Amino acid sequence: MLVSFLSPQQQERYGQFCGDPTPDQLARCFHLDDADLAFVHSHRGAHMRLGCAIQLGTVRFLGTLLEDPTAVPASVARFVADQLGITVDGHLDAYRANRWRWRHPIEIRAQYGYRDITDVGVGFRLGRWLFALCWTGTDRPSVLFDRASDWLLTHKVLLPGTSTLERFIAR
Repeated sequence: MLVSFLSPQQQERYGQFCGDPTPDQLARCFHLDDADLAFVHSHRGAHMRLGCAIQLGTVRFLGTLLEDPTAVPASVARFVADQLGITVDGHLDAYRANRWRWRHPIEIRAQYGYRDITDVGVGFRLGRWLFALCWTGTDRPSVLFDRASDWLLTHKVLLPGTSTLERFIAR
């Protein structure tokens, strides 16, 4: 079933940084508490700690892990690096080149409880919530898409691809 109701702007900003986060967003999503610091410091090398911390903040902020985990605004990298007491210089390039960085998404998911939309009960709960919205309101599918994205982020569910979520909402 071919479904496409998103505007080009929605497709472009879905699961991506759209400019620099505000200071409030940085504090809410990229602040590392004691448990976060213990998790991040369990990794060897400043570049691995910086990269892991950036990925952790990114999944909190965007609800997804980026294909290139270092493709974040400079303000994000500086904010995280300042908390770790290191500089950004060269560390992001070293992290991008390191093959062990692919383990961090798995570790973050296990440590912080992030799930997929295909996990047991997640799709059902989202579907039930969307059904209630449709029953009580007149929201367009594009609005439901944004609300579903917010629901997924709030419930620590990794964002699926745009077409997957579009088909889910269309059903």
